[in-house]
Amino acid sequence: MSSKGKKHNGASSNTIARNKKAKFDYFIEENVEAGIALEGWEVKSLREGRAQLTESYVLLRDSEAYLFGCHITPLPTASTHIHPDPTRTRKLLMHRREIDRLIGMVERKGYTLVPLSLYWSKGRAKLDVGLAKGKKMHDKRDTEKDRDWERQKSRIMKTGKR
Repeated sequence: MSSKGKKHNGASSNTIARNKKAKFDYFIEENVEAGIALEGWEVKSLREGRAQLTESYVLLRDSEAYLFGCHITPLPTASTHIHPDPTRTRKLLMHRREIDRLIGMVERKGYTLVPLSLYWSKGRAKLDVGLAKGKKMHDKRDTEKDRDWERQKSRIMKTGKR
């Protein structure tokens, strides 16, 4: 059988949701993997790919990390005896030392914690959290200019025209 029948390669099929705007708004210094405390209906919805990270953020409170604003749409077949809350606050599961280090970076050095992507790893939902610094307006313009130039360069190379 040829490989033309496959829709996704192995890495991208594990991704549930991606926060594309984060790389435009922030300089990502470091990535940290965190588990998420989920309810049963949330796991089923994630398996269907019904998650959105665009307006979400991570806060550190009482030496624990929480994910705010992540929207997980409940399936229409959800049980009648539960009342799903699509934007509830979800606890992130990380080692104490890791959380303490992140608290130090956020409070002392002015970093922000931004959710970058939600994916499956060994059957468990994981969140890729980025330690980030905000971009200024001129940095965003530079990023956009570079992206446009790359797009134009690939078009020129593809057509062979100058």
